[in-house]
Amino acid sequence: MTNKVQPVFILPEDTERRSGKDAQRNNIAAAKAVAQAVRTTLGPKGMDKMVVDADGEVIVTNDGVTILTEIQVEHPAAKMVVEIAKTQEEAVGDGTTTAVILAGELLNRAEHLLDQNVHPSVIAKGYRLAEAEAQRLLKGMAASVNLQQKDLLENIAITAMTGKGAETHKEHLAKLVVKAIDYVSYENSTGYSIKKEDIKIETSVGESIKKTELVKGLVLDKERIHSSMPEFVEQAKILLVDCPMEIKNTEIDAKIQITDPSQMQAFLDQEEKTILAMVNKVKEVGANVLFCQRGVDEVAQHFLAKYGIFALRRVKKSDLEKLSRATGATVVSSWKELSPTDLGSAGIVKEIKYGDEEKVFIEQCPNPRAVTILVKGGTEHVAEEVKRAITDAVGDVATALSEGFIVAGAGSAEIEIAKRLKSYSESLTGREQLAIHAYAEALEIIPRTLAENAGLDPIDVLTNMRSAHDTENTWIGINVFTGELMDAWQAGVLEPLKIKTLALSSATEVAEMILRIDDVILGSSSKS
Repeated sequence: MTNKVQPVFILPEDTERRSGKDAQRNNIAAAKAVAQAVRTTLGPKGMDKMVVDADGEVIVTNDGVTILTEIQVEHPAAKMVVEIAKTQEEAVGDGTTTAVILAGELLNRAEHLLDQNVHPSVIAKGYRLAEAEAQRLLKGMAASVNLQQKDLLENIAITAMTGKGAETHKEHLAKLVVKAIDYVSYENSTGYSIKKEDIKIETSVGESIKKTELVKGLVLDKERIHSSMPEFVEQAKILLVDCPMEIKNTEIDAKIQITDPSQMQAFLDQEEKTILAMVNKVKEVGANVLFCQRGVDEVAQHFLAKYGIFALRRVKKSDLEKLSRATGATVVSSWKELSPTDLGSAGIVKEIKYGDEEKVFIEQCPNPRAVTILVKGGTEHVAEEVKRAITDAVGDVATALSEGFIVAGAGSAEIEIAKRLKSYSESLTGREQLAIHAYAEALEIIPRTLAENAGLDPIDVLTNMRSAHDTENTWIGINVFTGELMDAWQAGVLEPLKIKTLALSSATEVAEMILRIDDVILGSSSKS
């Protein structure tokens, strides 16, 4: 009689588990599906996606991170790929689609190697070696750029906007982006310091994209707090306060005992006297415009209007900080401490009605360190898509100046790196050589996708590009409008070096991480 060995269950019954090649195949398929979802949006001829959320809100865009964030990916491996797009967006502001497509293709090439029984850790090691060599080669190919080279910076902005909703007026918009960067940038010992948040991008519906303008100051989605206040203030003396212009309620329950009606009146008179003292202090320091982060009492509103002071309340802290950088005003935390030295200045402060909404313009600031690009568009969807394109352009130009290096686009950098990586792989022995060769071929997915999205034959395009690069033409890329090859540098198709280096490192790291997973355990639903 044989003893049957009882199976040992260490996980709950409803736990789902995939192991070995099944787990790897499943994760790779999920990552490839994410890449496929955004692949058709790459390049000047890329198509748009329409994403409709549960509430029926519609977004029409070809911005990779916007699409991936809106479609709410569920698969755990797919979520890891979406994180690449988010990282790229936060660090650079552009190149999200490139990074995701690259990660998908690295995994696709790895799958072929797995079929040949190459171990995942060998592939991961080969990918690491290839990425390190690719980063070194890229840095060697890059050229420096500075704020005086306005034509190069405008070309970077144009490259970022080509193929997006802003394309029809990209030259005009690129000039605005470079001017905006010029205002907010600081030169330091290591290059340029630029805070992208100092460039506010506001939208206004009802006018053509070509009416988009750069405001030397700020535009706020606000309206005056009292209709009797002036709508237009010239030679504005601006005061910024983050304390309430009202009597604060006590944070503990307090009772005031009044035994006589005259005491009630005296109490109210005292409150009004305090509020009047606040307003008089504003008037005394010479301010004719007041921006308050907190509330403003109705009595204070009346007296401010009586004194001809333009005022806004509940201004966001971030906007108050931008106003400080734009106008030179100091943000004051106590009305008793106000002094004329806290005032900032602007040529004009005005309220303008756009359709159903009011906007307040603080413009003609003498030396603004924060500015606004007011994006115009015929409809809300158009304006929002142009805003996304300009945000990418601002990110690209800011990154190019902060890092100080740029490369050419149009698939030229990827083909050149792929060519050199193939030579590098031949100098190695062992199975890592196969992984490095696969990495090189994966890089060619970028020019291949550019060609496919333009309706060109990708095999012909890649063959021609490889031949051109064999003759030491480093920056030969694909002109997707004519189908011919071109010198991408001469054509002004330029990108910050960091777009390429960050896309390579994040795509490689995620591909490695997914390859090393050989067991996926989906936990059971928690029991109460």
